[in-house]
Amino acid sequence: MLAVNPIVGYSKLKGGVRLLFWSGQSFEEEGSTKEGSFKAAEARYSSVEQIDRADLKRWLGKARSIQWDYKNIVKRKGVLERLLP
Repeated sequence: MLAVNPIVGYSKLKGGVRLLFWSGQSFEEEGSTKEGSFKAAEARYSSVEQIDRADLKRWLGKARSIQWDYKNIVKRKGVLERLLP
């Protein structure tokens, strides 16, 4: 989370781990799957060997620079606005 805006999270699943990038659909990269009705995307891993460190590092960098204003989504009645870096 940067300031009050969430950027990435994870959850432990029965068969592995899920990484969720709140702005992941805006990364314009393969390797993740659309999640939900907003801009989130996820990557799931069932073993450590599946994790591509270069991809993960790049996605974390993009998560910092590409952000949507989830904090005010209710106030804007479900409309997301992109935050400027």
